[in-house]
Amino acid sequence: MINLTDRLQVLADQIEEQETMADIGTDHGFLPIALWERHICPHVILTDVSSGSLEKARQTGQASHPNKIFDLRLGSGLRVLEKGEVDVVVIAGMGGILMTQILGEDLEKARSFGKLVLQPRSGQGKLRHWLVHHNFQIIKESLVREGKYICEVLTVVPCAPSMTSALSAEPLAARANVSWGMPGKGPEDIEYEVPPWILSAGELAEPFVRRKLDAEQRVWEGLLKSKQPDRSKEKRTRERMAYLESLLGGV
Repeated sequence: MINLTDRLQVLADQIEEQETMADIGTDHGFLPIALWERHICPHVILTDVSSGSLEKARQTGQASHPNKIFDLRLGSGLRVLEKGEVDVVVIAGMGGILMTQILGEDLEKARSFGKLVLQPRSGQGKLRHWLVHHNFQIIKESLVREGKYICEVLTVVPCAPSMTSALSAEPLAARANVSWGMPGKGPEDIEYEVPPWILSAGELAEPFVRRKLDAEQRVWEGLLKSKQPDRSKEKRTRERMAYLESLLGGV
């Protein structure tokens, strides 16, 4: 049996019994193989753009289950999948901007899967902004420690455009647990980097927000020491700190 790391276990926890899944950028293939051997997923697809990584996945499967032939596919992003071929698509361990490119390359196909489980390493705010502006809803946010990092896991479903436009007009305070986007806020804004609904992510929510606040405070201290004041950046940093402090007040 494959033992999953805490990060991979959180990804696995987003998948229900009897759902089929594809792991985009599978690398060693630990997640899909574990889901199959635990009888959670009856069928898993392991994909990677790298033939070397796909060979690692093949070796993982052969070592654990020598009589099982896993579905390995070499190729980029969603190109190796048919529309609606699986219930869940997992994309983990890559940048958020790259994820938007993978999903945006064929939006119709991306929206044909019942659920996406995304774990971006960077560009999380830009990814959230892209999702809610392309008719996806983030139904759950999870946080998990990996070494010195706190990783963010987004569970996402496609939704009707009419639902997105109607619900995104609700006041921010009403959306602490429902992520339909924030009118007037852009992909660079702190509200997408650290959305209000992150407070529902459990015990790591407070240290996650506090880390972000500490980072903004370091920026602020650097601005104060600068011999060339940047009033615009000072104003933006003050606003970002105030927002994060307001979130901590709600923890």
